[in-house]
Amino acid sequence: MHQKFTNFLIPIIFMGMTSSHILAQDEDPSGLLGDNFSLENALEEFKKAKDLSSFEKALNKENNRVHNLDLNGDNDIDYITVNDHMDGDVHAIVISAIVGKDDVQDVAVIEIEKTGKDNATLQIVGDEDFYGEGMIVEPFDVEAKSDGSGPDGNYEYARIVVNVWFWPSVRYIYGPSYAVYHSPWYWSYYPGWWRPWRPLAWTVWRPHRVRYAPVYRITPVRRVTRATVVYRPHRRVSKTVTVKHKTTVTKARSHKVTTTKTTTAGVAKSNGKAVAAKKSTTTAKSKKGVKKSTSSNVKAKKGNKTARASKKTKVKKSKKGKAKGVKKTKKVKKKR
Repeated sequence: MHQKFTNFLIPIIFMGMTSSHILAQDEDPSGLLGDNFSLENALEEFKKAKDLSSFEKALNKENNRVHNLDLNGDNDIDYITVNDHMDGDVHAIVISAIVGKDDVQDVAVIEIEKTGKDNATLQIVGDEDFYGEGMIVEPFDVEAKSDGSGPDGNYEYARIVVNVWFWPSVRYIYGPSYAVYHSPWYWSYYPGWWRPWRPLAWTVWRPHRVRYAPVYRITPVRRVTRATVVYRPHRRVSKTVTVKHKTTVTKARSHKVTTTKTTTAGVAKSNGKAVAAKKSTTTAKSKKGVKKSTSSNVKAKKGNKTARASKKTKVKKSKKGKAKGVKKTKKVKKKR
């Protein structure tokens, strides 16, 4: 019984989790510098790394495709450094690009806080000059809850915040012998194994950029609030980037990221009968952007051969644009 249920459940959850991944593959570039650095890929490499030195190396390996940054325009990928700023149980691990001599640009900060004996919370925050204000990405998991009506009961699946305490890199920075890590590399002085490559065109880079999107999500909630205070005095902004990418940086500074996505799915199956599946996604961008909401519900009652599906989509533009509204409703009835 348990095995049959699990086999049925996995594809349902996977479809819900990969929906944002599919959308991301089809997206057009925003025109911001953050298009060329994948926060999700960076978190995946951090999750696998044994320490911060290994993490820095992973960020700069061509095959890992974490970034596609050439901020100084010399047709070579920039070297990425990692530097930790620590205050008690809070870490602000800064990811930066070496742009020129004595010229460094921060790209993102991994913020971590120990919240219990065996608990830690982690988020990665994109620099506002790259992504706009409020670009926060975090790992998530799926939790199942039953209504208690036995093996045939309804199950609801919701995304929950991940406890990252058991990630090797997290255990490393909270270890008793940890010495705060600062990258030893700088302009024209790089590790012998590193060989820069030419930046990729958007159509080639885009599929790599969203490889790990299904297991990470954008959130409007800052869970590690103290890390911001730790990081701010150390933030570095490149003069080259500010001048060379002035239009793009100005656009980013006026852009507020308010995208939220939630997905839940409820599935129970016994004797070939499934009940209750639900999924909802909400996306909202800046004042000058576009708002889009999509909701769908699917229900199948026990012993009932009739299924109903409904989908509703609304699109609205901002006050400064033309007021347009599109409403589409589709109903399908199918009998076996």
